[in-house]
Amino acid sequence: MVEKRIFKQHGHVFREHREARNGHRAAVFWFTGLSGSGKSTIAHAVEKRLFDEGRQVYVFDGDNVRHGLCGDLSFSPEARAENIRRIAEVAKLFADTGVVCLCAFISPLLADRARIREIVGDDYREIHVDCPVSVCEARDVKGNYKLAREGKIQNYTGVSAPYDPPAAPDLRIDSDAETLDESVERVWRFIREQI
Repeated sequence: MVEKRIFKQHGHVFREHREARNGHRAAVFWFTGLSGSGKSTIAHAVEKRLFDEGRQVYVFDGDNVRHGLCGDLSFSPEARAENIRRIAEVAKLFADTGVVCLCAFISPLLADRARIREIVGDDYREIHVDCPVSVCEARDVKGNYKLAREGKIQNYTGVSAPYDPPAAPDLRIDSDAETLDESVERVWRFIREQI
């Protein structure tokens, strides 16, 4: 094994300085749920609301990071775990800059979410956007559930790959039982209490 000669560098501006300038704490709000449950839709609506209030906020969306940072990864279980690990590391860096991070990723496995919590630490807040697979499938504009049921997409969460629902998320949203506005309001209030 090659010895790593990497040392953490420290500057003169720290997280508490950035948070003081921003007027709010930073944190990582991790939205987990099946594809089509409403994670990204809710996260982007909450982002706009927080941004309009003057908050420093950013949405990390599962599809968007696959175009760049994680564009080299497949959808194998190992690659999906690496995808989540990379985003957790980036979200941790963003939180250090004072940004409220809204991370919308299926993140189907308890083990992966435990790893996120380990990486992010005390800044981690888990939001489970719960929705029956039948409703998610009916909402599926990309047609991925249909392709998965036809066997054309392998390892598709909710069809041919498992989803471990969180036992005790910090917030649970039942996106099939409430309107988008109700979900956004609940998430916005929860985040405002945390930051």
